[in-house]
Amino acid sequence: MLFSESYISVRRLNPMDYPSALVLNAWTLPSNIRHEVIFRVLDALPPYQAVTLINDHDPKPLFYQLDAEQPGAFSRETVSPPQPELFAVVITRRPKRGEITLLS
Repeated sequence: MLFSESYISVRRLNPMDYPSALVLNAWTLPSNIRHEVIFRVLDALPPYQAVTLINDHDPKPLFYQLDAEQPGAFSRETVSPPQPELFAVVITRRPKRGEITLLS
């Protein structure tokens, strides 16, 4: 198994705090697999769906890699972290050009 369930949680959160129900606690992942796991989670997102990434440092290096490998595929919005020493970013998959998605 690449990662433990403790790294990813699906829970009901106050939508005013975190608009996505999927929360990835990236800071708990071993650093040697952190980006790989995050990219797998992002690749699995359907269009318009989001994940809240919680990290112990500003995830700029991740965003540089994401922008280089999948330019324009995701939007991101910084939100208030659960603890002051953490960073929280909501990452939403954008639809691909011409992709039709049914929203419920």
